Amino acid sequence: MIFIGIDNGVSGSVGIISNEGVFYFHAPVKRELNYTKTKRWINRIDVTQLEEILLEYDTNVIIGLERPMVNPGRFQATVSAVRALEATLIVIEKLGLSYRYLDSKEWQKVLLPSDLKGEELKEASLSIAKRLFPQIELKGFKDADGLLIAEYLRRTQK
Repeated sequence: MIFIGIDNGVSGSVGIISNEGVFYFHAPVKRELNYTKTKRWINRIDVTQLEEILLEYDTNVIIGLERPMVNPGRFQATVSAVRALEATLIVIEKLGLSYRYLDSKEWQKVLLPSDLKGEELKEASLSIAKRLFPQIELKGFKDADGLLIAEYLRRTQK
């Protein structure tokens, strides 16, 4: 069985746990000009790169996809999260892979200490992933959520 955890968003990550090893990537993104009148740059999921990553794992796959942050008070971040989710779903569905949504609290309750907030969650995520997967280089990652989502799926597989 192959377990893939996807921390949604353009600053998210993809963690993979299989018999061949453990792998961890930043979400593949591409940068381009915003689609609005105001000239700004945005990041988008690079669906071609994401498809190349997931093509390696086309059988016996369980994907856990973290539910995106949706908060009207953080409109720009919400739009980015929902765009990233849609791009990710297009790739997953095109490849015929099964997936399920996870709330962050669901996997955090199993793998992280309780009562953590904000930056403490990110620090704990990295710290725990370093202990569980010492073979993975986590330099440059703000957290290890994608990897811990994959580990949660592995632990809770029925």
